[in-house]
Amino acid sequence: MARHQPPLDRCQIERSAGDASVTARLSGDWLLVGGMTPIEPLIQSLRTDPPPRRLVLRGEGIGAWDSSLPAFLVPAVEFCRARSIEVDTGTLPEGARRLVALATLVPERAGTGRSGKRQGVVAAIGAAGIAWAQSARETVGFIGETLIALGRLLTGRARFPVGDFLLSVQECGVAALPIVSIISLLIGLILAFVGAVQLRQFGAQIYVADLVGIAMTREMGAVMTAIVLAGRTGAAFAARIGAMQGNEEIDALSVLGISPVEYLVLPRVLALVLMTPLLCLYADVVGMLGGYVVGSTMLGLNATSYLNQTQNTVTLTQFGIGLGKSMVFGSIVALAGCRQGMHSGRSAAAVGNATTAAVVQGILFIIIADGIFAIMLEVLHL
Repeated sequence: MARHQPPLDRCQIERSAGDASVTARLSGDWLLVGGMTPIEPLIQSLRTDPPPRRLVLRGEGIGAWDSSLPAFLVPAVEFCRARSIEVDTGTLPEGARRLVALATLVPERAGTGRSGKRQGVVAAIGAAGIAWAQSARETVGFIGETLIALGRLLTGRARFPVGDFLLSVQECGVAALPIVSIISLLIGLILAFVGAVQLRQFGAQIYVADLVGIAMTREMGAVMTAIVLAGRTGAAFAARIGAMQGNEEIDALSVLGISPVEYLVLPRVLALVLMTPLLCLYADVVGMLGGYVVGSTMLGLNATSYLNQTQNTVTLTQFGIGLGKSMVFGSIVALAGCRQGMHSGRSAAAVGNATTAAVVQGILFIIIADGIFAIMLEVLHL
């Protein structure tokens, strides 16, 4: 059986006259099977007042070695670097020198390690407020850049990729029809069932047509379509633009003198703003069809009476309100997705976080905007 040098005998520490330098003579086999050599004696020799100006690591006597040698050297080198002590590693094995240089090349990022002091509640609230204000400022600036790009497009000065615009129209419109159809049909069925439970008590089942028609055209058609697009299209916008950010494609556009907002954001925003009202109108019709199925089959209503009741109740004003909301909701979803993608980090985790934030912010602002619309319509008696 091979015999290994005791860990404490592998490092002999010497101090020069006047304590100007410390020399650590390393010898023997540095293998994990022989145990780890403690670093504390070497650190204590460097922790003097005044500190030495130089640490010399002598490695002529080192035999076989593995990861235990760099594990011993790296803390010593980092300790010296923090105290401006020069380190001489010229006689160490070449592989060990390269590993130590690689391990100490990039310092630890601020905020990645554990901090000694926990953040207080007031400080946490303040930091959250500052982060929210910064995010709001970036959002306002992004909306301003988008409006400027739209103005340049209207004046014929923007670089607008028509092919990307048509592709976005297809992805936002035709490709979204299956999920919008299923969601709208189920919403219409649910509204009809909920209304029938109450209206049946008064023998007023026919008013299920009013309930489903008004609810779909004024509220549910626009809101549910926007939420579906936020989870489907807004997330896709954030992921694609975020991936381009990570691949430095956006930086390449800027170097070529092409505005990323004009080239990437504007086609997607316009495509979603144009297609959301059409999807909303389609959702209204499918939702009312779901109510019709329930009314004519489960409630025993005459099909002609149900359709006439729907026609008399749902006016162009109701449709107009829903379509107007849908345009605003579409712009919210597009701006949220593109903004998160443009401000995404360059790692895979950052792209995932941007995608999640795009969906959450899109749905949140859709509900906020719908509440504002409800107040405005009540004030206007519409």
